[in-house]
Amino acid sequence: MATPMTANADAPDEIQRGIQAARDALTDSMVERLATTAGVALEVVDRLNEEETRAAVHTLIDRLTEFHRLGALDTLCQTVLLLHAMRSAATDSIVERLFTFVEQAANTLGSDAMVQTADDVLQSLEQAATESAKAPASGGVLSMLSLLSKPESQQTLQFLLKFGEGLQRAQSGSAKS
Repeated sequence: MATPMTANADAPDEIQRGIQAARDALTDSMVERLATTAGVALEVVDRLNEEETRAAVHTLIDRLTEFHRLGALDTLCQTVLLLHAMRSAATDSIVERLFTFVEQAANTLGSDAMVQTADDVLQSLEQAATESAKAPASGGVLSMLSLLSKPESQQTLQFLLKFGEGLQRAQSGSAKS
């Protein structure tokens, strides 16, 4: 059994062996990596002494704290992850298809026929609004029958019915494919 005097005498030997083990464990590459790491750390600390860098770091920390307080930090991280995923998913074929779609949409919407159709629709809506505002609504069944007896009313109703049927056929056809 070791006495307190013997235990104290063994302590310098233990320290000596620990130092020797550390020397043996440190290879040249480990010492080189430690020196490089220490040099880079000192370079970063030196950069923090620059006034602009220090102000930028303080502003960044303040904004980060504000984002955290508002709950926007999660949103910011999710947005960055979404943008990264979009960039990763944007293969050449997807980008090419996207540009083809945009080009087709621009050609379709910019065509003379589409512009004329939009202009015709706008003029028709304005004319209908103006004329229906002038004519007072008389109401009643007899007024409705009188309105339905006019050929232009029947033609308009027939047009609207055919338009609705065509739209239903188009939608049911697109739902099947």
